[in-house]
Amino acid sequence: MKKTGKTVCYAVLYIILIILAVFTIFPIVYILLSSFKSNQEILVGGVNLLPKEWLYSNYKQAWTLANFGRLTFNSIFYAFFVVAGCVISSMAAGYVFARGKTKITKIINNMVLCSLFISIGTLSLYPQLQLAKSVGLSGTLWGPIIIHVFGMNATQVFIATGFIRQISTEIDEAARIDGCGFFKIFYKIIFPLCKPLIATTGLMAFRTAWSDYLLPYVFTISEKTKWPLVVGVVSLKSSGEAVSSWNLMLAGISISILPMLIVYLFLNRYFIAGLTEGAVKG
Repeated sequence: MKKTGKTVCYAVLYIILIILAVFTIFPIVYILLSSFKSNQEILVGGVNLLPKEWLYSNYKQAWTLANFGRLTFNSIFYAFFVVAGCVISSMAAGYVFARGKTKITKIINNMVLCSLFISIGTLSLYPQLQLAKSVGLSGTLWGPIIIHVFGMNATQVFIATGFIRQISTEIDEAARIDGCGFFKIFYKIIFPLCKPLIATTGLMAFRTAWSDYLLPYVFTISEKTKWPLVVGVVSLKSSGEAVSSWNLMLAGISISILPMLIVYLFLNRYFIAGLTEGAVKG
């Protein structure tokens, strides 16, 4: 009887997971297949997934119109500095919050955690832009980079704090006996032990930077040569012969999601390990 009930539970669980997988994968499949359709077929073709005629020229046209070579370089530049900065800042903050014993440290930690439940959306966009203008960072990608790095992503800091709390404090005590200070312990001992955490925060930061549209668009709206790839891909919608060239935009999206998939496949193992260890409150 117990075995039958267990089998039913597993069957229900797998059915739910299959339904979730379909809802998750279907948009990606639709984008990939629609990128080979004509714009007219996308608009009036109904629910047919497979194209009537496979138009590979969509990719060539999208690559040329959006100047993908230049925009890809901009996205790599943008993502590299965002990832490097977020990994260092989140790990440093997590280390201070995990090992710090002062009241100020606890207060700041609680303030950062409270921001998990507060979303101001685009309300901060205008003051951020005005601040960037005052220091000469408007019209470049350095403004969004600095905002992402020093904006203290609460989720990344929370995971980093939980992960570092799992590392025994006896290691710190042994290092202090050998003459290491607070920050020397961090970059000599703690940092090398956090490979899963580095992969987790790095992948989260890369996803945010690679798919970020509004912030870099506002900062580089008049400098098309400095647009990241996502901004250029969205502009493809109005770059063709039709009013809305969905075929070109979907072809551009198909190209732009490849780096994200490749990075995730390589870092998936470390990403899961970092999430499962870092999400546990120490």
